[in-house]
Amino acid sequence: MADELQETSGSKKKLIIIIAAVVILLAGGGAAAWFMLGDDVPEPEVASEQTQATAAQNEPAYYVTLPQPFIFNVTGDKRDRLVQVKVQLMVRGDDNEETAKQHIPLLESTLLQTFGAATVEELRTPNGRVELREKALQSVQNALQKVSGQQVVERVLFTGFVMQ
Repeated sequence: MADELQETSGSKKKLIIIIAAVVILLAGGGAAAWFMLGDDVPEPEVASEQTQATAAQNEPAYYVTLPQPFIFNVTGDKRDRLVQVKVQLMVRGDDNEETAKQHIPLLESTLLQTFGAATVEELRTPNGRVELREKALQSVQNALQKVSGQQVVERVLFTGFVMQ
């Protein structure tokens, strides 16, 4: 009888230890999940930036067509080439459209400088044209930032590209 009593108290101790280990593991996992997932409430400054970005995305997109195609020479390893690029600018909202239209001479000058820095080797590949488009976007955004205080243009689009 003493042996049975000792076995049941030993198995009860094992059961209590197992239950305690499970509770500790669950509490640790819950705490880890709480720290990893964190607080979903953004800080007020971040929330206002996100709200502005979302509001800009909700506005309709307008396309500002630059009146004339850009025609420029690019230097190459064997000979120079003549390039013609037709450009449209994607903007969001009526205000940005009006700002872009108001500053078309500045935009044309900025784009011409960016295009003039390109080489034939860059423009032969699709990746080179994508890089040129990204450089053009950065230069246009920087120029308009200085004049209007905001990034007006969302994308620069090549609607025609001819290299001879």
